[in-house]
Amino acid sequence: MRKLALTILGIVFALLLTGMSPTTMQDRKSSDSEQLGKAIEYFQSGKFHEALLIFDKLDRRYKLNPRFRAFLAVCYYYDWNDEKVCEYLDSIIPQLEPFAPHERSIYYFLNAESHFNLGQYKEAVTYYEQMTNVCYNNEKGDALYRLGYCYLFNDDKETAHDYFESALEYYRKFRTDQAVQPRIAQIEKMVRGLTPNEPTQPEEFMMARDTLRSKIINDIDLSDIYEHEIYITPEE
Repeated sequence: MRKLALTILGIVFALLLTGMSPTTMQDRKSSDSEQLGKAIEYFQSGKFHEALLIFDKLDRRYKLNPRFRAFLAVCYYYDWNDEKVCEYLDSIIPQLEPFAPHERSIYYFLNAESHFNLGQYKEAVTYYEQMTNVCYNNEKGDALYRLGYCYLFNDDKETAHDYFESALEYYRKFRTDQAVQPRIAQIEKMVRGLTPNEPTQPEEFMMARDTLRSKIINDIDLSDIYEHEIYITPEE
């Protein structure tokens, strides 16, 4: 946090508005720097809607860098605006390659979840698969679980079966908490229901009525985000 505070103090906004006096410009810079610091504090404490309002205003006024726009996408995710999440992350994910692998896994997962919630399973598959390449082992089960449903909803039961089996393996090996036991039971039903020559019950193909949205902050360490310098790119 000390590094973050020092970084915030060093932020420089490039204003392209004509007709502003130097004093007015300096006042605007100071005010917006304070607003940015407040948005980051809201973000850090999980007050995503409050952070969203400030980030969105600053993004309209300036061209925020990819990391801040990724923050904005996270805020939209927790504001249940999946369309906006996809709009932001689809455009900036190619620019996130320099970021730490685990930080990228957060954005891949949020984008995949948003496409999944919108019924865009082909797009969701792409980002779930990217997540599995860079996330921790105890997080892979969530992505593999969703991948199983992506293929099931696209009527590819054989591939769905394989992903559910992989998800089951990762959950059993890397997740021992009680909270995940209902999902393990659900996946076991899915695997049985998708096994050739096994009798299938219709309810076995139902997706468990839960969401991973409320679990992201606890399961994925967002502190990785703050290991890198934060800056704003002036609009050209």
